[in-house]
Amino acid sequence: MKPVDNAFSAPLAGLDGPLLPGRGWSVFIDALAVPVRIGIHPHEHEAPQPIVIDARLGYRHQPSEDGEWIDYDGYCARLAAFLAHKPHTRLLETLVAEIAELSFREWPALDTLTLAVHKPKIRPGTQRVGVALEWTRADYRRRSGQAG
Repeated sequence: MKPVDNAFSAPLAGLDGPLLPGRGWSVFIDALAVPVRIGIHPHEHEAPQPIVIDARLGYRHQPSEDGEWIDYDGYCARLAAFLAHKPHTRLLETLVAEIAELSFREWPALDTLTLAVHKPKIRPGTQRVGVALEWTRADYRRRSGQAG
């Protein structure tokens, strides 16, 4: 299942305070293609190769022009810049965790994140093969050693 399949839950307008994880508003990005230096095999070290990112970014609170919100164009641009300047990464799983850390670090409005990343045409006979990661802000804090 792609992260966008159930992008919007029942409306929660009018509720104050944090939303329950996985509920409320989210931003989705479907099929962001970016070149990246990735892979274990020797031939993958020769040049960047494309990866495709699907993401669902769940809000901590109701989005607001006057408060916190997620700039989806800015998010895509920041990911592309991060990946363009990143040294070679061997595992796709490592890269996905680093994207998740960047996402929580730079977007305070973010509370939940689902990332699915694949390399197009990596395996004959398949439509997509890749990895997925689902994190909450609490997962990010545990990983980065921050207090709850």
